[in-house]
Amino acid sequence: MVLAELAFSAIILLAIGIPILLAFIKMIYQYESGIVFTLGKFTGARGPGINIIIPIFQELRKVDMRIKTVDIPKQEVMTKDNVPVAVNAVVYFRVASPEKAILKIQDYLYAVAQYGQTALRDVIGNQELDSVLTEREKLATLMKEIVDKETEEWGVDITAIKLQDIELPADMKRAMARQAEAEREKRATIIMSEGEFAASSNLSKAAAVLSSTPGALHLRTLQTISDVSTEEGNTVLFVTPIEVLKSLERLGGGVGASILKKSEK
Repeated sequence: MVLAELAFSAIILLAIGIPILLAFIKMIYQYESGIVFTLGKFTGARGPGINIIIPIFQELRKVDMRIKTVDIPKQEVMTKDNVPVAVNAVVYFRVASPEKAILKIQDYLYAVAQYGQTALRDVIGNQELDSVLTEREKLATLMKEIVDKETEEWGVDITAIKLQDIELPADMKRAMARQAEAEREKRATIIMSEGEFAASSNLSKAAAVLSSTPGALHLRTLQTISDVSTEEGNTVLFVTPIEVLKSLERLGGGVGASILKKSEK
């Protein structure tokens, strides 16, 4: 009977004592930092591991020290050259001073998001459309400097800001597509003209060599005849020596000169 009473008393003591003991023990993980308040006043920070806290008199608040991300929702912004664009971004930050993050700002996560939206509107609104489309990294760095400067006193460190999507109006997309197509046609025309110029130069040099070398034109003519004869078709070739053509040319020139003299008389 006595043993049963002692066992029952031990169970009661354990049932009451263990929760009380656990109330004194607080576990802080490696990626966290603890802020201790004693009777409502800040009395220090606690590191990772097991920490003893006096209930009722003390309170422990944990702060996550890992890098966090905040999505900046799509913002409708008018650029410097009056083009409406929709831009969204992501802010990466971490808590550098848990004491400041708890004591100086109520909700640093919400505050960082609001400052990110403001910086996004200010930076994009002061840039022209071409800069917004081609200098994302530069604009993101400028936004980071602005937000980091404002949040430094809260113990928050902005690690990076990335611009994600830049959405243009449909008519602006069509205009840019036409511009890109015209630019490609321009480059194609320039390349074609350069090729024709180079080809004409080579043809001129080849013609000079053929005309200055005896028999070169005959060999070239025979090669052309050989190439054409290998093709299947109904083409009939009439081969005339070049001397005959030159004689006809001289003859035609003499006849024309005599006719001209008679007409003058």
